[in-house]
Amino acid sequence: MTKDKIVELYLIRHGIAEEATNDITDEQRRLTKEGRQKTEKVAQRLKKLGFSFDLIATSPLVRARQTADILIEAGLSSQIEECTHLAPGGSIHSWLEDWFKPRNFTPNSQLALVGHEPCLSSWAEILLWGEAKERFVLKKAGMIGLRVPETGSVLGCSQMFWLTPPKYLL
Repeated sequence: MTKDKIVELYLIRHGIAEEATNDITDEQRRLTKEGRQKTEKVAQRLKKLGFSFDLIATSPLVRARQTADILIEAGLSSQIEECTHLAPGGSIHSWLEDWFKPRNFTPNSQLALVGHEPCLSSWAEILLWGEAKERFVLKKAGMIGLRVPETGSVLGCSQMFWLTPPKYLL
């Protein structure tokens, strides 16, 4: 993989959220006070480390959107967009064909995807190895960084350069 023909993709799991109950559906779950505080600390640390994203795409679920908003508030990006492919059960194949490839991102673009487990870990494994092997577990407010080829096949052709649980960023 050549350095000038990649997109950096950051897969970020939402922060700690309240549990689903009879009154709160999975889609409505919000970040807890602790989840918001930890996510804010992670976002601030990422900013201090020099991270920035050209675009933050987020699952439409409340807890993911709140996490993406925290990243925006920390100054990690000025652009946010909801992406239904990032909702639980979303397909990486649909995301690639319907969202990623048609956009023709410029080389060295840095994209953050805020979503859920086990989807994000599975997506990372598919991008790395061409199949999900159920080896990764992305902690809440954790991040996986991948270098993804901007053209051609990306499945099994990507390179991981970052895997951090939030405890190392607090």
